Formats: sequence, C-alpha cells, structure tokens
Amino acid sequence: MIANHLKLDLIRETFKKWYGKKADFILKLPQTASYREYYRVSYNNHTVIGVINEDRKENEAFLSFTKTFNNLNLNVPRILYEDLNKDIYLLNDLGDTTLYSVIHSNKHDYNSAPQLIELYKKSLEQLLKFQITADKAIDYNFCYPRAKFDRQSIVWDLNYFKYDFLKLGRIPFDEQLLENDFKKFADFVSSINTDYFLYRDFQSRNIMIKDEQLFFIDYQGGRKGALQYDVASLLYDAKAEIPQYLREELLNHYLDKLESDYGLSRNEFMKSFYAFVLLRIMQAMGAYGFRGLFEKKVHLIKSILPARKNLKYLLETGKLDFDIPHLHEVFRNIISSDEFNIYEERFLPNEKLSVTITSFSYKREIPIDLADNGGGFVFDCRGLNNPGRHLEYKLLNGRDPEVIRFLTDNSNADEFMTNAIQLVDSTIEKYLELGFKNLMVNFGCTGGQHRSVYCADKLYTYLKDKYDINVFLSHIEQGIKEEVIR
Repeated sequence: MIANHLKLDLIRETFKKWYGKKADFILKLPQTASYREYYRVSYNNHTVIGVINEDRKENEAFLSFTKTFNNLNLNVPRILYEDLNKDIYLLNDLGDTTLYSVIHSNKHDYNSAPQLIELYKKSLEQLLKFQITADKAIDYNFCYPRAKFDRQSIVWDLNYFKYDFLKLGRIPFDEQLLENDFKKFADFVSSINTDYFLYRDFQSRNIMIKDEQLFFIDYQGGRKGALQYDVASLLYDAKAEIPQYLREELLNHYLDKLESDYGLSRNEFMKSFYAFVLLRIMQAMGAYGFRGLFEKKVHLIKSILPARKNLKYLLETGKLDFDIPHLHEVFRNIISSDEFNIYEERFLPNEKLSVTITSFSYKREIPIDLADNGGGFVFDCRGLNNPGRHLEYKLLNGRDPEVIRFLTDNSNADEFMTNAIQLVDSTIEKYLELGFKNLMVNFGCTGGQHRSVYCADKLYTYLKDKYDINVFLSHIEQGIKEEVIR
C-alpha cells in the first residue's frame, strides 16, 4: 500500500522515467466515484495524466483492454508508460470536458441544445463497435472480477442494491419475499445472450470530448455480457435526466444501427431491454447508497432523486411487467420515502437564497450540505441542559410547551440562540450581497428530540419573519418538515 505522502513522489519519479526530465507542475485531480487517483502532469506546455490504482487486477484489465481498443482505432486513452509493480501508469490527457459537463452547462435543456442529441447518437454508434467489433479481439482472461456478466454478477448487483441502498436508505422490505423476487429476476436476466463485450459503466461522465471527438474511459470492469445493459446505462443515467421522448429516439437510433450494420434483431433486443434498465438502476442505487449516503459523496446522493423518477416512470408505464411483486412494492417505498425528500426540496429551481435548517441526532451523523458549498453551520446543543434526562419529558419533543419552559427556565437556551442567530444573520446578509444561493444550518443534540428541535424552530421563525428568502426546516428524528418559499 502506497502512503499518501509518497504518491506525489511516485508520480514525479514515473514521469521522469518516461520523459527523461522533471515535470514542471503536478496537480492532483478531484477524485471520482472510484478509488483510483489521477494527477495532471505539466511539462513543456503539454500535459499527461498519471494514474495510481492499488488494485493490480483492475489495472491489468484496463491496460489490456486499452491496447486492444487502440489497435482497433477506437477512441480511448493511449498508454504512455506503465509500471504494474508500482501500481502506476501514464496516459495522454483527454482534458476535462465530459458529455455530462456539456449536459450540465446546457442546464439539461435538450430541446435547445441539438448538439447533445448528436453526441448521444455518436456515442451509441461507437458503443456498438465496442460491443460487437471489439468483442472478437478482447482477451477475456484479463476481466475482473469475472469474465462474464453471468448470474453470479447479477446476484452481486442485486445484493449491492439491497444492503447498500435499501438498508442505508431505511427502505422497508421483507427479506424472504425480496430474495424470492431476486431469484426469479436473476434467472430471467442471466438467460439473455452474453456473446458481446459489456462495457459495464457506459454513462455520460465516462465519455470525454476533445478536439470535437468522443473518447471513452473507465471500461476496466468490462466483460462478456448482453447488449442491453450498456444501452440502459447510457439512456437511464440518472444525472443526465434525458427526457423520455428523447430516450425513445436514441434507443431507436441504436436499434436501427444494430439491424442495418450488424444484422441483429431489434425485437429480440427489446424483449429483455427493460429488465436490464431495472438491473442497471438497482446497481446504480447501490453505488448511490454506499458511495453517497455512506461515504458522503454529494454528486452521488443527488443522483437518488432522478433515479427515483426513472423508477416511477417504469412503474407507471408498465415497463416492469415481470413477476416480481415484492420488488414493485419496494420500488413504491423508494418513491414515497421521506428519507430523500429533503434532498429534493433543497434543489427546487429558485433565484433566491435558500436556507436549510435541520435538527439531528449525533447518534446518526451530521447532515450533508448537498449544495456542494462545503460550508454552513453546525451548532452543538448538547451543552444545554437536557430535558430528556427527566422522565416527564422523555416522550415529548422541543415543540411541546413543557419542554420549551424547561429550556427557557433551566438552561441558557435563549442566550445560546441569540449568539447562533447573530452568526447566521451576518452570514445571510453577506450571502445576499454576494448573490449566493444556499446556506445550511444544523442543530444537533443527543437524540435529535428536544434541544436541537427547539433551537432549529427558533431560527426558522426568526428567518421567515425577517427575510424574503426560501427557508426549509427538517427535524430529522421527528419526521417533521416545513418550508417557506417566496
């Protein structure tokens, strides 16, 4: 295992071995959903990308696939240098523009950005080359963790969904009924033809745009598999939020090419397509749970909202016509769950400052700032006298008159709030001056029931009376939500 303070030295040494001279500058790039670390190395007005990844088998798969794809003239990175013994390799720099970044810069307005539709169509055309043409040249011995997306792989994805999304997201389900549906679903999906290359993570963040050409990255999880999976990955990529009419147009474009260029049946493809859409959504939700809810990666938490909308569409339109009744119930529980509503509220379109106030229990965790600001306030109310220590208040909360009297008469709660309000007040004034859009203020106590609820309510009342702003209030442990949207 490479110590963090030695990684920069390793990049320097590796670059010098390749180029023969020292680098001018090295910048560590923001980490994505993977554990790989990327560095941009500058030299003589040029740049390359250094990659450190301590998963040897994953490196071997990526390098083997890359060499094959390069030999077939597919647009993937070029390997400049590799040292598997040190878990490092160098690639040419494809820049920072991804298909998703173009979608985001156009505010997901596909109607006003026809170039996005063309980029998607070109991506699907290139996908067919990976799936069918490259399949014949790939050495599947390098696949990791399995050489085929088989029943075992499907079961792993279903369990990922169960343990890392349903459990972390507190979605109710019956263990045995869910397992029964998982078995039926896995049996069906694993029966589909797997004689193609499955890219595994074919989505907008893994499609780069450089010099007006598309380039493709992050295929190290590739293996033998069904055609439908990668198409589902791209078209139902939650954060891309492709409108349904456009999904149909793009799907038909892919199917037209599948028939005309490769002589394969669109009808056979469509018989199981929505099963793979569902499988991909569940796999992605597992990632949103583990890397988002557990590891606190904000962009993955935000993906839960559009993923729920995709599930709702599939249920309401009867696309999920499989005999999996309990899974349908679980999906309805996900769609209706209050666990994620606060995320949705915080990102309603608005031009005004939005302040989100929460009370929470330190037995859980501090709520995440989903606006990506990385700021805001967390006030620890545990220094106030705790009504919860007294039997007569145990079943009450910070909104009950008896608890309010206790806090005002037997603690310095009002003095505490005067100081907290003064801090928040001065910040809001500055945010309004600068045009900032989001501020988060959290109040925590031991159980999230008495002191934090009282304090959050006090700030909420103060702000909604003073400012012409949007104010959201959430008492996490009490299941109470209120809002003032002006």
